[in-house]
Amino acid sequence: MSARERDREAAGAERFALVADDRGGVTVMLDGSPQSHVQHDDPQLLAFEYVQHFAHVIDILPAGLLAVTHVGGAGLTLARYVNHVRPGSPQIVLEPDAALTELVRRELPLPRRHRIRVRPIDGLAGVGQLADRSADVVVIDAYAGGRVPAELTTTAYLTDVARVLRPDGVVLLNLSDEPGLRYVARVLASLVQTTRFRDTALVATHEVLKGKRFGNAVLVAGRGGLDVEALRREVTRSAFPTGVQSGATLNRMAAGARPFADDGASSPEPPRLRSWRRT
Repeated sequence: MSARERDREAAGAERFALVADDRGGVTVMLDGSPQSHVQHDDPQLLAFEYVQHFAHVIDILPAGLLAVTHVGGAGLTLARYVNHVRPGSPQIVLEPDAALTELVRRELPLPRRHRIRVRPIDGLAGVGQLADRSADVVVIDAYAGGRVPAELTTTAYLTDVARVLRPDGVVLLNLSDEPGLRYVARVLASLVQTTRFRDTALVATHEVLKGKRFGNAVLVAGRGGLDVEALRREVTRSAFPTGVQSGATLNRMAAGARPFADDGASSPEPPRLRSWRRT
């Protein structure tokens, strides 16, 4: 190993941590923040609520293989899930942190015969290199310093995401926000402004939807439509009390918000853990 490689590995060791739990799972930590939870022997055990919400959307899509592009990789939790429930599905993961990917693949190896390809590139440039109509699903789950990067929620970027999706494709965005969901509303308005998506839905725990705490919400948009009623039925299986908003509720939310044009903004800074809930 060269001196440069040793220095890079030492720097990575300071930023990354894999924390095991008593159930055999591992949480991938980056700069002190949890990024992913991987249950290596059971890819269907999803500890983070928003990852369960992603899985609910995946599960209502038509049967068969899915071409999935993931913007953000970390522990590759959702890619492992898709590989397990729809084996043989071709997946691309855009993860710029090559050192993190190397650690995860070494310590939490992917299953045999997977079709998951990890590209060391950021979500903005990576999506720009993808072919038109090459994905059934695009999942945007990228964070830097605990916040969604501003460039991943602009109207221009979401228009490019729509270009990559097939006519019946779906985009899923993991967004963190404060009570009131004003940031989520602006991302929704950006999606609507692209005019490329027919239906939208918002999936989150009841506490987040009711404004009781800071938390994650999954925004879903379908190019050719979205079976919202099937999604409502599916989320009843969630381990967390979860709701789905759609239709007139989201129309009002988008109408009262300003889209992110070229002046995108990162998601709100997460508060200290003890102050996440509003009493």
